[in-house]
Amino acid sequence: MRMSRFAALASSLVLAAGAALFGAGQAAAAQADFGYVALGDSYSSGVGAGNYDSGSGNCKRTSRAYPALWAAAHSPQTFSFTACSGARTGDVLANQLAPLNSGTDLVSITIGGNDAGFADVMTTCVLQSESTCVNRVNQAKGYVDSTLPGQLDQVYNSIRSRASGAKVVVIGYPRFYKLNGTCTTGLTEGERSAINGAADHLNAAIAKRAADHGFTYASVAGAFTGHEICSGNAWLHSLNWLNIGESYHPTAAGQSGGYLPAFSSKA
Repeated sequence: MRMSRFAALASSLVLAAGAALFGAGQAAAAQADFGYVALGDSYSSGVGAGNYDSGSGNCKRTSRAYPALWAAAHSPQTFSFTACSGARTGDVLANQLAPLNSGTDLVSITIGGNDAGFADVMTTCVLQSESTCVNRVNQAKGYVDSTLPGQLDQVYNSIRSRASGAKVVVIGYPRFYKLNGTCTTGLTEGERSAINGAADHLNAAIAKRAADHGFTYASVAGAFTGHEICSGNAWLHSLNWLNIGESYHPTAAGQSGGYLPAFSSKA
């Protein structure tokens, strides 16, 4: 009787161990087959974070950008990083979608800011009057309402047609300024408020189009709260005349502390 109980216990332990090993094997196999593709503009390529891959040329991709950080932590079997500085929706369609296929499991993308004229808005606000800045911001918001949704639809439809089973995470943009913060020069509070409002307006439009396509939207606004320009602990570059391209982009800390957690929570 005692031997019978011992045999039963031993048998159950063997079965449990086998099940655990089989489950681990399945998990390893699933991970080995996992494919991740990172699309988008400079906020995904990592402009502002430094340490750029020379092979990426003007796209300025870096290992400090959230897609590369996520891939390093999760080791997908395939990782295709095609995000590029300056990209608009048309550039994604023309140059970034080739790695997508039926084996793609995860896609990330930031896109829309360049289409809406972000760089020109910031240039106008820096160089011209508050009223001119606000008018340019309102023009950008009008573009977001009238034209950008259709452009996003084209990108999102193309992603889904090429990677029908993938989870797609669409990530937004931060607010740029802490109002009534530490800045004593530069833009007026009215200009900073208008720019923040435009970021919220753009994010709302992107989130709606993402939801309408069954994609997941990840906001970074909360993560960057307390780390805006004029906060005293900024995760965004302010205007830098010596390196204009990095102005108003996340630092390495903004990528690792802002974008990476926002993406990881939805991936």
